[in-house]
Amino acid sequence: MKRKISALLILPFFLFSCEDKDVFEQEMYKNVIALISSSYHNNFEEIVPLNGQEVTGYITASVGGSYAPDRDLTVKLIEENTAFDRYNWSLFDADTRLYAKLLAKDKYEIPESKIVIKAGERTGRALVKLRPDGLSPDSTYFISLQAFPEGEVEINPTKSNVLYKVMIYNQFASQAKNSFYSMTGLQDGAITAANKQLFPLSKNSVRVIAGIESFASNEQSIAKTSIILEVGTDNKVTIKPYKDLVVRQIDNDSRYPNEFKVEESFGRKFNVFTLCYEYQIGSTKKLMHEELRMEITE
Repeated sequence: MKRKISALLILPFFLFSCEDKDVFEQEMYKNVIALISSSYHNNFEEIVPLNGQEVTGYITASVGGSYAPDRDLTVKLIEENTAFDRYNWSLFDADTRLYAKLLAKDKYEIPESKIVIKAGERTGRALVKLRPDGLSPDSTYFISLQAFPEGEVEINPTKSNVLYKVMIYNQFASQAKNSFYSMTGLQDGAITAANKQLFPLSKNSVRVIAGIESFASNEQSIAKTSIILEVGTDNKVTIKPYKDLVVRQIDNDSRYPNEFKVEESFGRKFNVFTLCYEYQIGSTKKLMHEELRMEITE
């Protein structure tokens, strides 16, 4: 009699165990799609060159599960701004001056707004055509996309969107990392030194603060204190005002000849600008002789 009772008590646990195993195996084996991005607001960075031409990037999806899918899996990509708005609000609250921007429609094209993961494969991707020239290095640009299933497809709800971030660079500076140059030289004949950040503007130009003026990350200050360095095909540098600053380039200085070069020393490479110019803020004029130098690490 005791053996019968024991068997009856064990049977429900055995049944529950079998059910749990079935559920576990179903979850483990099933194919679930996720858009590839970081954990930070589902952000994906595409770092693209300023070369005067259209460049390409990709939005990628992967599929989980113990085995690759035995059929094609397709998700549609729809431009949807809920995640983008949440990103701005969570980072900057109501200070709209600091908000990231949606990439303008004339700056990109997604020829096929869907991702297909082929049978037997783990990933698929959608092409993005980008036209980054003219983007500001002071702004953050996103394409905000949401994935929706086509047919019997399951999407990971926490990875169903991507904030596709477009960042720019050229030979001299990058928006993706701080391009700090060490500056040494003379201001009005007095020895001076500082670190100065360069910002990419086009294929052959960058923006930098004039002299040893203080940098402030706002439009008014940047317009008042910044110059453009434009590098010609002969590596001669033309110095121009970025916006409001009055600047005059001084040529024929043998030590600071307004040139750019890549310098090699003991197996290391450096970007080097040698500059001579006079600039004016208000009624004050200042004469600069400066060398800007940054090691090339990639």
